[in-house]
Amino acid sequence: MLLSKTNIEQKLSKVRNKQILSEDERMKEVYKILSNVDAELDRIEKNVIKSKGIPNNNFNIDLLESSKIYHIDEIKQICIDYRLRFLDTKYFKGTIPAEALSKIKSLERAHNLEIQGFKIIAPSKLFKLEDKDDPLLFAPIGNGYHYLIHQWGNDLHPLRKLLMWPFKSIVNLAFLVLLMSFATTLLIPDGLFSKSNTNAQFWILFFFMFKCIASVVIFYGFAMGKNFNPAIWNSKYFNS
Repeated sequence: MLLSKTNIEQKLSKVRNKQILSEDERMKEVYKILSNVDAELDRIEKNVIKSKGIPNNNFNIDLLESSKIYHIDEIKQICIDYRLRFLDTKYFKGTIPAEALSKIKSLERAHNLEIQGFKIIAPSKLFKLEDKDDPLLFAPIGNGYHYLIHQWGNDLHPLRKLLMWPFKSIVNLAFLVLLMSFATTLLIPDGLFSKSNTNAQFWILFFFMFKCIASVVIFYGFAMGKNFNPAIWNSKYFNS
C-alpha cells in the first residue's frame, strides 16, 4: 500500500484546531493587531504631513547607516545645482508612499522614538508654496545633519544640472546671454544691413542682440518673480 503525501496545510490546521482560542476569538485578535498597525501608520502619516519642524530626533547613532547621513551644506549644494527646494513636509503636495511610512515605522521601533520634523528635497512644483520628480524624505538628527529615510519618483532629467546652471548666479546668467547674443549675431546673413561687412558692424549688431535678449530675460525674471538658486533652495514662497 502506497503512503499518501503529507499535506502541510492540513497538518497546520490540525495544530491550530488544538489551540484554546476559538475562530471568533482568533479573528478578533487578528483584527486588533491590524487595527493597531493601521492606527500606527495613520499617526506616522499625520506626523509627516504636519511636520512640526523640530531641530532633531534622538536617534541611536549606532543603528544609523552612515551612507544616509547628510549635512545641510551638502543638501544646499545639491538644491542649488539642480534648482530644488528643501522644505518641511507640510508644504509637500505630493503623495507619501506606503513604503516610506513603513520605513519610518521600522526606524521608530528600532530607535524607540517618535520621529518628527520631516523635510523633503523636491522640485518647486511639488510643494504648496505660499503667494512630481524625485522627492527625498529626511529626518533631522541635529547640528545641521539629516538622515535620508526614503526616495521615490522618477529620476530627474539627466541634463537638469546643466539646464539650471544659468540660474545659479547673475554671472552665469550674464555669460549665457552673452553667448546667445554672439551666436545669434553670427546667424545674421552677410549684407543684410549693408553691402560691406566690418568688425564695427558686427559688434554693433552684437550689442543690439545683447540688449534684446537681456531685455527679454530681465522682463521674464521680474514678471514671473524668479530668483537665483541660492536664494530659493529653502524658501517657502512661490515668488522666489
